[in-house]
Amino acid sequence: MRLLSFHRAAKMLTPIAAAAALFVTTAGAAPRVQGDRTTVVGYVSARALREAVAASGGRVIRKLPALHAAEVQAPSAALRLMSGLAGIRYAQRPVARYSLAEPAVAPAAVPGGAYEWQYAASREDLVPASVQQAAGALTIAVVDTGADVNAPDLAAKGPATWSVLDNSAEVTDNQGHGTFVSSLAAGSSTNGEGVAGFGGDAKLLDVQAAKVDGTITDVDSAAAIVYAVDHGANIINMSYGGPTPSATEQNAIGYAAGHGVLLVAAAGNDGAGTNLPMYPAGFLQPLLSNGQGGVGLAVASTDVSGSPSYFSNWGSYISMAAPGENVFGAISADASQSAWPRTALPGSSAGFYGYDSGTSFASPEVAGAAALVWAANPGLRATDVAGILKQSASGDGGWNENTGHGILDAAAAVASAQGTSVAVPTVSLGGTRSGLRVSLTWSSPGAISYRLLLTRDGGSPQIVVGSTTATTTSYKLDGGHSYSFTVTATDTCGLTVASTPYTITLPYSAVKLDLRTSPAKSRQIRLSSLFAPESKGVARAGRRLVLESFDGHVWHRFAAASTGKTGVATWTLRLRRGSYRIRSSYAGADDLAPATSRAVTLRVR
Repeated sequence: MRLLSFHRAAKMLTPIAAAAALFVTTAGAAPRVQGDRTTVVGYVSARALREAVAASGGRVIRKLPALHAAEVQAPSAALRLMSGLAGIRYAQRPVARYSLAEPAVAPAAVPGGAYEWQYAASREDLVPASVQQAAGALTIAVVDTGADVNAPDLAAKGPATWSVLDNSAEVTDNQGHGTFVSSLAAGSSTNGEGVAGFGGDAKLLDVQAAKVDGTITDVDSAAAIVYAVDHGANIINMSYGGPTPSATEQNAIGYAAGHGVLLVAAAGNDGAGTNLPMYPAGFLQPLLSNGQGGVGLAVASTDVSGSPSYFSNWGSYISMAAPGENVFGAISADASQSAWPRTALPGSSAGFYGYDSGTSFASPEVAGAAALVWAANPGLRATDVAGILKQSASGDGGWNENTGHGILDAAAAVASAQGTSVAVPTVSLGGTRSGLRVSLTWSSPGAISYRLLLTRDGGSPQIVVGSTTATTTSYKLDGGHSYSFTVTATDTCGLTVASTPYTITLPYSAVKLDLRTSPAKSRQIRLSSLFAPESKGVARAGRRLVLESFDGHVWHRFAAASTGKTGVATWTLRLRRGSYRIRSSYAGADDLAPATSRAVTLRVR
């Protein structure tokens, strides 16, 4: 048998890993100079950066090209020097940031919206915390190549271990497959480090049955299954398979099923080839069953868009599907870096992480979700849990040969087990307006960051406030426009939800001005301007009107007056002999449009 990870993808930079590399690229390590300090520099061009570094006597130790930023090691005095150089947008000391969210599920500028995009895609982030905690009563066994028990997300669980290869508790994972699978099935989701496993607080039992080259015999598979059953496993994940059925292995599966254990297996990675059914998956969901019955779940793979993975096996023995193409997980420190490329994970301070593909990694996600379903309703049988996972998947009760009953929906499965509905977090947003300024407030239970977006006059949304923990702000409005504000909130699991838009419309009421003249004494002229708003109820008194004269090129303001109760402003002017062209104007208000009267011509003799 062989492991069902798709290592043609693992041996090269995957599309998602390549995207992540655009955000963090690390220069080779070099000795640090005593007395030098690190400065983060934002630059306009590569030339500006080179000149600034040369002027400071420092050196670049890391670049972030997509952000036009670099980490520079330079003497302490260089900070002020570089801040004032042309082409340098900013220079500052590094500042620490801390978060209790799992770094891999936090929002990130990578395909899928987070490094561990599969977590939110399977709606794991909507499973109640109480259910995640209740899963601590259950044990998920991972039969695989062993595990790096010092990987942060596994160490936090303190997994039990056993190797059926040499009958010892030593399960060093030199191959790497078992660590990745274990992190997805039952890695800690509360340690603030690395990835979040799908099984909540479920306990982890790692049973080593595969050799370092990734091969496993049916006998070792069977021995591992039996060991897991005898040592308290409620769920067993098997991310391996082969095209030849084995009576020994089938008997071990019967043994597990007879003890009320739920078995989950990878469906296979030969969908673009011969597509032969794989075992033990074919024992769990029998051939020709079209997803009905069985003693466990055979899991196919989907990509970030929800489409079937090109490599994933298909056929009558497919129970359901889960994300398995370019998914993110923990990597064994003992595994080859060429076989398991590492990806830098912002916010993580320990462990190794990366992307890989295969039905191997879809299967443990379902195994983890099964623990949550069982925790939500401990009275269920193994076959009940399997049935709920299938019926609550994205297929809405239907079945097809590519994804079976559909893609895993952990939240819907848990809600079904509890007889409830999925509770989606909400964001409240409100505001008060005073003149041309609006004050906004928002909140969302469990949120760790917010963003404020604005749509003006039906245009494209613009970010007004980026990632923030603040819950209030104010914004200056312009009259005559419509505004729609929306707040998005992100929780510790990476779930992002949006508020109902808060809208403000500042329509202008049109105003008409009528300027009239009448003679006064000698060379005095009396002018009156009527302020006439089109909308009823608009106050006419106290409006400031301005007189303007035209010199042949531009209009000049030369007098002002306020309107009385009837909306009339008057001026008495003494003018020299000559010809004048005069008009009145109104600058406008929050709800009133600016206005200008027709010009009148005066001839003073």
